Amino acid sequence: MGLALVPFLLLGTAAHADLRLCNKTESKVGVAIGYKDKVDWITEGWWNLEPNTCETLVPGSLVSRYYYIYAVDYEQFGEWGGRAFMCTREKEFTIRGIQDCVARGFERTGFFEIDTGEQSSWTVQLTEPVQQGAGGR
Repeated sequence: MGLALVPFLLLGTAAHADLRLCNKTESKVGVAIGYKDKVDWITEGWWNLEPNTCETLVPGSLVSRYYYIYAVDYEQFGEWGGRAFMCTREKEFTIRGIQDCVARGFERTGFFEIDTGEQSSWTVQLTEPVQQGAGGR
């Protein structure tokens, strides 16, 4: 019926010192990122990636071990998410803090965690949505 959480592939890379995300689907996707700076948690969005393109989300050498990603498939209405809840909104945003999202007028959204293993560079690849089985009880 609906789309399942879409599988993704994480790859450490040495070519460029960045956090990159590649949209390996046939749909346009929107991407938000969460990370901790020296003071607070920050979420930012939206990067709009055309099918089969890549975008640098964090330029330069990575300073954090953990980053968090949330993405939506604009055409198939699927999403890539997880259990790390952070604040987002529908329009372009930079939000400080992950507490009380709804009370502050934002949406509370589940991001998936990326453990870069303290690499200086990392690439995330979003792959095609997988349809859930049509069977049921």
